[in-house]
Amino acid sequence: MEPLTLHFLHEQAGGRFTALGSREAVADYGDLEAEYRAAREAAVLHDASYRETLRITGEDRASFLHGMVTQDVKGLPVGTAAYTALITAKGAMVADARLLKREADLLLDTEPGLGAKVREFLEKYLISEDAELHEATGEWGLLRLLGPRTAEVLAAALGTASFEPLAANAARTVSLAGVEGVLVGSPAFEKHGVDLFVPRGALEPVWKALVQAGGAHGLKPLGFQALELLRVEAGVPRYGQDMVDTTIPLEANLTHAISYNKGCYIGQEVIARATFRGHMNRKLTGLLLGEVEAAPGAELRKGEKKVGWITSVVRSPAQGQRVALAYVHRDHLDPGTELTLAAGPSVKVAPLPFA
Repeated sequence: MEPLTLHFLHEQAGGRFTALGSREAVADYGDLEAEYRAAREAAVLHDASYRETLRITGEDRASFLHGMVTQDVKGLPVGTAAYTALITAKGAMVADARLLKREADLLLDTEPGLGAKVREFLEKYLISEDAELHEATGEWGLLRLLGPRTAEVLAAALGTASFEPLAANAARTVSLAGVEGVLVGSPAFEKHGVDLFVPRGALEPVWKALVQAGGAHGLKPLGFQALELLRVEAGVPRYGQDMVDTTIPLEANLTHAISYNKGCYIGQEVIARATFRGHMNRKLTGLLLGEVEAAPGAELRKGEKKVGWITSVVRSPAQGQRVALAYVHRDHLDPGTELTLAAGPSVKVAPLPFA
């Protein structure tokens, strides 16, 4: 397992560790409830440097990637980001990624364990273009700030009177603790969310500066378990948990990852046909479980017929009960629809995100 660059700092803060693929992450800091509450009421800082990064250079980098992903790359302004998916010719997902377009290169930010898979997929189609793929996980680290006091924490850390919030996928270069990094608006889990990309060798001074600046604003470190709570409550699917290599992006509600004006790309015909048809046979939705215990992979039934399966389960403080993400057949997606687990208990379909 590849340890976190800041392992010793997390250990000093009471961090307990887990594995995400072959990479280390902080599971929690000993008080999951306090971490969650800080995310909802103040601010939290999450070390997401377990994520993996690819860098693409060369004169044809934008046009090459444009034909490989679901998002518009050529039309994306320099200095901004976009969420995208890579899919096969049959429309099934290879991975999802966040694309950051910079003046001299493109960065692809992926889930842990997917960097090599994405690179292999891209290299298969890289023939005569002037583009080169570089493994860049060792170059970059990612820190995530969440919570309603995020702007105050950043203003204090940057030494400014205020911090103007970033729109989704807007990017801004900043200098923090003498280190140049890139802030990206990332409100998918929580509307105030901001991600900070910094050189991996500078993670320690930047982390310490943010912790010090956040002390007066209730900042707490956030582990992966609490992050998963926020993710599921927000109805955001995660590749490797709610999306796999048979998932079609539209099934996972990833319309925001798809450009319908960009022209051809790998798998475009499948997406176009499904969009024209107007529905998918199944879609990702929410489930209210009450006190029913269920695990990912559990079958969902309507009468004797299997109509879906569960992918993620958490106990939601906001809902006061267990909630889940699940794929459900399109005939049973109406909110309030009662389904049963194979073991017998009933659960209810709920819209995403959970209220």
